[in-house]
Parts: sequence; structure tokens; C-alpha cells
Amino acid sequence: MSTGVIKKVAGPLVTATGMQDANMFDVVRVSEQRLIGEIIEIHGDEASIQVYEETSGLGPGEPVESMGVPLSVELGPGLISNIYDGIERPLEEIRKLTGNNLKRGVEVPSLDREKEWKFTAAVAAGDEVEAGDVLGTVEETVVVTQKIMVPPKIKGIVKEIREGCYKVDDVIAVIGTEQGDKELAMMQKWPVRVGRPYQKKLAPNKPLVTGQRVIDTFFPIAAGGVAAVPGPFGSGKTVIQHQLAKWAEADIVVYIGCGERGNEMTDVLNEFPELIDPRTGESLMKRTVLIANTSDMPVAAREASIYTGITIAEYFRDMGYSVALMADSTSRWAEALREMSGRLEEMPGEEGYPAYLGSRLAQFYERAGDVISLGKDNREGALTVIGAVSPPGGDISEPVSQATLRIVKVFWSLDADLAAERHFPAVNWLKSYSLYLDDMEKWFNESVKQDWMKCRQEMMALLQDESELDEIVKMVGIDALSPADRLKMETSRSIREDFLHQNSFHETDTYSSLKKQYMLMKLILGYYKEAVDALEQGAELNPIISLPVREDVGRFKYVPEEGMESEYNKIKDEIHDQALKLLRKEEL
Repeated sequence: MSTGVIKKVAGPLVTATGMQDANMFDVVRVSEQRLIGEIIEIHGDEASIQVYEETSGLGPGEPVESMGVPLSVELGPGLISNIYDGIERPLEEIRKLTGNNLKRGVEVPSLDREKEWKFTAAVAAGDEVEAGDVLGTVEETVVVTQKIMVPPKIKGIVKEIREGCYKVDDVIAVIGTEQGDKELAMMQKWPVRVGRPYQKKLAPNKPLVTGQRVIDTFFPIAAGGVAAVPGPFGSGKTVIQHQLAKWAEADIVVYIGCGERGNEMTDVLNEFPELIDPRTGESLMKRTVLIANTSDMPVAAREASIYTGITIAEYFRDMGYSVALMADSTSRWAEALREMSGRLEEMPGEEGYPAYLGSRLAQFYERAGDVISLGKDNREGALTVIGAVSPPGGDISEPVSQATLRIVKVFWSLDADLAAERHFPAVNWLKSYSLYLDDMEKWFNESVKQDWMKCRQEMMALLQDESELDEIVKMVGIDALSPADRLKMETSRSIREDFLHQNSFHETDTYSSLKKQYMLMKLILGYYKEAVDALEQGAELNPIISLPVREDVGRFKYVPEEGMESEYNKIKDEIHDQALKLLRKEEL
């Protein structure tokens, strides 16, 4: 271990001398209080250290000790349902030790060393194993079974395997390798800045179904894909991420509150244990890991929090699970990067952000993917990353938004005007996009209905036409439009209000299955087709617009899943019948 002394303290940045034997990204303990930090720059025997705790009271001459290992997380049973800070310290355990106000220099293991877990072996003595092979399983919660895997770079013969109840650091297997016997516990450590290895990355060709109509139908994200949610204050970024955490078809959720307001994080901590997972009937927390690094916590730990979160997510991905990671928000993380860069006196880039902002963002987002994990059984796991971006004043031309957009393939543009109109989710359908659409067209057409993508394109065309017609209306009034164009405007209003608007607090409308989304699309387009036919056969526009069945179409989204089939058929027939009566001038 390398030891030195403090030379200078500048907020969370500490400069120490006598550190010539230390390495970049080594974890260090600073002063007698043993504050935890990480080396981020070395010049000769001088090391610049970002300290993950409050540095007030530190001064020159105090000792600094390098631990000789990079910042790493502990991976094993006990992660699920836990709440960590940005460097994987369990906040509940720290609270038991120190009370509600976190004290400095507290050393608490990330995984409980006293709790025993029941380990069930999946291999026997004499079996040959390699990196990624499953040694056995532990039922972590009623929802999640954790697979205990052979760590990377280990290959050999199982000499001993133990079954029963053990602590995370007890030896449960002995592997005979070319370098000698290796004792393995249920827990392994992994450096957070290094992506976990896998066999190969697959093409993203199936969606992560979220139950949110504007996302699944218009701008879907692939399982293993990356998405950005930029939007100004109050536009609903956090609510969208909460909805995805609750409803997305992911086995595991990792939620990183990176520099967010404390009250928002409190909402998450209070809400998630009470939410019932619709697929399992259990609390959502039983498949969730929370990382809470609020805006009043030390800024340097914010920089580490997204790496901590994505390493934990990769660990579950390696088991063959589908993992959804929410980072809220990467703008706060970039601000921490900017602050540390300024204290290091690096040459600033655009708006003061460091020149390496884009590459750091890419390093984070590129760790997402649909992969074949290590191991002989070729498990497929997916890690989907959804990052919120909080551009100042909602201006997405700022560096963090632009650097993010160059990396991600899905862009859900949140609109302050839509939020002001109480249209939620406030995703602007004209500015948003998904580059996964072509890859997933085959999946949607085969798994839902053959004309899914055709219906989506028809609805998108109507919305784009409405935007152009709206400009004419603003200039010369709606009377200047032809009946056909006014019908387009009216149908587009139905798409906006009945399809795109979704009430996250309504017990039925909060989640919409793909089948239900398809039915609602067909009802709206079915009305439009019948209305166009009636118009061409001489019907008046106002009676067409005022057909009573339109209210039934609007209410279809509130119909429970079990009754939607019969209601759909009833409304579809009603659309046709009312259009015929209109042409025959019969009373509706």
C-alpha cells in the first residue's frame, strides 16, 4: 500500500504527495477519519483524489493511504431490495449505526456479512467449469433467484462444492485451476469503471414493452437499447421513469437517483415498496435495487453513482435476466464531472464541461446491450438504459443533451407546452424518434398483428398533417380548410386525446398491453376510414364529427383487459352502423 500526506484541499478534491507507488483509480483513505476517495490524476509523486465524503476540517499534513485496488462493488446475495449511496454503501445500515444524519468515515460492508443464505448447488465435484458457469442458486427474494457464477478468468475442475446455509463470504466451492486451487464465495467484487465481459452482443430486434402507448407504438425502445428523456423542469421526466420502472417487462430494475432532489428520491423510496408488481403480485422492491445520491450529498460520489448502478445491472444481466436501468439524471452527473474538472484546472470545453464529456457518456451508454453471457449454457440477458437529461431552461442544444443524442437511438422529447396543457406523458410526437423501428418491425408484425406498423404509420401521417394544417388555421382560421382536412384535424385530436394521452394514476389506463394498443389504433383508424367514405358519398361534416360512437372510442382505454375483446367488437360494429345510418339520414 502506498501512503502519503495531504498537500492541498479544494472542496472534494484533495492533492496528496508521496503517492508514487499508487495507481490511477485506486481507492484511498484520507486523514485519520478514513474518508473514502479515488485517485483521478497522478503527476510524479503527487496524486489528485476525489473524495466521496465531506472534506471540511481536513488540512495539509494529514495521512493518505492507498488501498491498492480500484473502486469496486460487491456483487452477491443481498443486493435486491437494498438502498445504496453512490459508492454502494447501504444507507439503512449506516442509519442504524449513525442515525438519520450520515457521518463521515463510516465503514460498512455493502453486503450483509452476518446473514446466511441457502445455497443450492448446480454442479458436482469433478465437473469442469469455466467463467460464467452457474455453480448454484440462492433464492434472494420470492421473485429473484440469484445465480452464483464462476468469476471471469477462472476455469478448471470442481474439487469441492458445498450445499446449505452460508454467509456471502464463506467458501462454497473450490476450483482446481492451472494456477492452483481457487476458493470461491457467493460474493465477488468488480471494478465499476470496467464493463463486465460477455460472449457476444446481439442485434436489438425485440422491444422492451412498457405499457405506455406513446412509447410502445410510436417510439419503442429495444430490449438492450438506450434511450434519452430530455425535458425542462416539470415536464414529467421522473414520472416517465417511474412508469417504466413499474411497468416495463424487465426482470430487474436498477434505479439511480443521481443528484436529484431529496423529496423526489423520498417519493421513490416510499412508493416502490407499496407498489404491487402486476406480474408477480409482490412488492416492486423485491426486484429492485435503488441507488440514492441526492443533490445535497457530496458531489464526487455523484460521478461514481452511475458506474456503480450499471455494474450491478450488468451482474444481473449476466445471470440471463432482462434488466432496466433508470439514470435520473445524467445532467447532474455531468455537472459533477464539470466541477471536478474545474478543480483539476483542466482546459474547459463547451460551457465549461470537460473535453471528454462525450466519451464518458459513451462509455456509460455503450455498456447496455442484449448479450450472450459467459458460460457453457449461452444465457441471453439484456441491459436497457434509460437516461433522463435536464437541460437548463429546456434547451437541448446544450452540450450534455447533444452528446447524449449522438449516442442513444431513442429520443423521447418532453415538451413544456404539452405539460402545461396537462397532456401526459408530455412526449412531443413530432420531435421524438426511435431508430430501432426498422429492426423491430418484423417482431411487431409477427407477435401482435400483421398490420401493426402500417397502422402506426397511418396515425403518424395524420399527426404530421395536423401540424401543417394547424399553421394554416392559425393564419386564416379553420373555415379555410376543406371538409377532408377538417376531418383529418378531428381524427388527429382523437389520436392525441384518446391514444397518446395516458393517465398514470388511473388503475386501468396506467398500463396498456400491446393487444389493447392495437385495438385502440384500429378503432380510431376505423372511424376515420368510415368518416372519409361517408364524406365522399355526400354526408355533412358536422354530423360525422358528432357521431355518438366517438365517445365510446375515447373511453375504450379505460376498459379492463379482460373485457376489451367484446367491447372492441361492439364499438367496431357501432362505428359501421352509425356511419350507414348517417348516409341513410336515419336517426342515430
